[in-house]
Amino acid sequence: MSVSPPPRSSPALPAPVLAAVGLLLAVGAWMLPVNLKSVSPSLLAAAGRDTATLGAYGRDLVDVEKIGPAALILAAAKSVRDPRAPALDGALELFAARQPGLMAWGGWDPFLDPLFNLRADSGRRSSVPVLTFFNTHRARQTLRTHLSKSGSEGVQAFLRLRDLTGTGRFVPASRPGGQPLDALLLLTGLLYEGKHLPPSLQRELRGLAESALKQRELGELETFFINLLSLGRRLDWGQLVELTRRTDSVKTLGEYAHLARVAPDQLPLIYAAALFSDSADRVAAYLIEFGKPGLEDLTLALTYGQGAVRQLLARRVPVNRHPTPALGAAAELALLHPQLLLAAKYAGLLLGVWLMLRGLDRWLVGPGGAGPLPVSLGHMKSGVLSVLFALLVLVATEPFLLQAAPVSEFQIRRPVLVVANLAAPAETPTSVSTMEPTNLISIAVFAALQIAVYLLCLRKIREIARQDVPPLVKLRLMENEENLFDLGLYVGIGGTAAAMVLITLGLAKANLLAAFSSNLFGITCVALVKIRHVRPFKRQLILQGQVAASPVREPGEPSVSSVRGASGL
Repeated sequence: MSVSPPPRSSPALPAPVLAAVGLLLAVGAWMLPVNLKSVSPSLLAAAGRDTATLGAYGRDLVDVEKIGPAALILAAAKSVRDPRAPALDGALELFAARQPGLMAWGGWDPFLDPLFNLRADSGRRSSVPVLTFFNTHRARQTLRTHLSKSGSEGVQAFLRLRDLTGTGRFVPASRPGGQPLDALLLLTGLLYEGKHLPPSLQRELRGLAESALKQRELGELETFFINLLSLGRRLDWGQLVELTRRTDSVKTLGEYAHLARVAPDQLPLIYAAALFSDSADRVAAYLIEFGKPGLEDLTLALTYGQGAVRQLLARRVPVNRHPTPALGAAAELALLHPQLLLAAKYAGLLLGVWLMLRGLDRWLVGPGGAGPLPVSLGHMKSGVLSVLFALLVLVATEPFLLQAAPVSEFQIRRPVLVVANLAAPAETPTSVSTMEPTNLISIAVFAALQIAVYLLCLRKIREIARQDVPPLVKLRLMENEENLFDLGLYVGIGGTAAAMVLITLGLAKANLLAAFSSNLFGITCVALVKIRHVRPFKRQLILQGQVAASPVREPGEPSVSSVRGASGL
C-alpha cells in the first residue's frame, strides 16, 4: 500500500496574488531612478531643481560687471532655450549702453585699467580676443615696463624667458617675428601677477619657467604657450581670467584649449559648464573621456540647472538616453543615498522575480502537477532562477554595463600644427558604438518569446499531470514531449540566426549583445524547464510507478529479498 506524502501547509497568499505581488515589486524596483554605470534624466532634473539656471547665473555675472563671461553664458543659455535668456540679453545691452568701452575687454580690471584705460570707447561693442590687444608693439612695451617693476619672482622668471633661443616652433621673442611668444610671456606674467591663477597652477608654471631657464629652452612650456595661444585667440580678458581661476593645472588648460579647437561651435556650452561647476578640471576630464555623447549629456544637465551639472560631473558617468519610467518621488532619496537606493533596487528586483517564479510555479504546475518538492529544495531552485532572471533584467536596463567604452572624439593627440594654423584644426571622425533603441527592443522581443515558450511548457506539464492515467503512462507522455521542452533552444538559435542575417544584409546595425541574447534566453529557458520542472516530475512519476508495480504484502509476510537471503540464492 502506497504511503501518501504528508500534507503541506497552504501558502499564505494564493498563487496568482503571489505572482502579482512579485511583478509589482520587480516593476517598482526597476523604476527607481538610480543606475550602476549611468545616470537617469529624472535624477538630473531633481538635482537641478531650485538651483541657478544659465540665465540666472549670467545675470549675476552682469551685476558684478563680468561682462565677457556673461556673454558666453548668454550664448549657452540661448542654445539650451533657457527662459531667462532674454532677461540676460537685456541686461547686457543696458550695460553696453552705460559702459561701451568695457565690452571689448569683458569687464573692468584694476591691474589693466592704468595701462590701457579700459573705459575708453574704442567703437567695439562686442567681445574681442585678448591677444588682439597684446599683439601690438606699443601694448607689449607698456606691459613689459609694468611687469619689470613687479616684485614677484615668478613674473620675473617669465620676463627672462624672452632671451631664450631654444623655443621650438615659436620664433624667439627677442627676434623679428617673435611677437606671438612675446605677447604670451607677457600675458602669462600678467595673469600671474594679478592672482588670476590658482596656487597649484602658479607653482607648476613657476617650476616650468625656472626649469626652462636652466635648460635654455622652453621644453614643456612650449605646449603650454600653444594652448594659451588657442584660448587667447578665442576669449577676451574677462573670459580668460574666469577660466584660469578655475583651472588647477597646465594639463587642464591644455585640455580646454584642445576642446576649443576641436569643438569651437560648442565653446559657450563648455565654458558655461566650467563656470557652473566651478571646476574646469572636471568638465575637461568628462568631455575628454566621453566625447560628443558626453557633450550632449552635459548640455542636457545645463538645461536642468547648476545642481544637475555638478551631479553629473561628480558621478562621471553617461546619461541613460533611453530611460525607463522613473519614480520621481525617489529621486531626492537617490541624491542623498545613491548606494542605498541602488542596493534596494537590485534587492527588489531579486525578491520580485523570486515571488513571481514561486507564484507561477504554484499556479501553473503545483495543483496536481509536478508534485510537491521539498520546501528547502524548491526555495533554493527558485532563488537561483530569480538571481539569473534579475541579472538578465539588469543587463537589459543598464545599457552601459556590458557596452565597450567608445573611442572619444575629443581624445588629445600630440599637436603637430604650426602656430599659424591653431585656430581651425582638422577634426578626425571617429565611430562611436552605442546601444540603439532597436537593439533594446530586439532583446525585449527575444525575452518575450522565451517567456511564452516557458509558459507553454508549464501548461503541457500541468495537462499531463492532471490526466487520470497510471504514473508510467504519464512518464511516457512526458518523454513524448521532449521536442516541446527543447523548443526554447530552437527559438533561441533561430532568433540569433535571423539577427545575424539582418546584420549581414545591412538591415540592422551590428550588435552582438542583441544577436546572441536570443540564444542565451533559449538556453536559460530550456535549462529552467528541464531542471526545474521536467526532471523532478519524472522522478516523482518513476517512484510512483515503482510503488504501484510492487506486490502488496500482508503484515508479517517476509519480503522476496529476505526469502532469497534465507535460501542462499
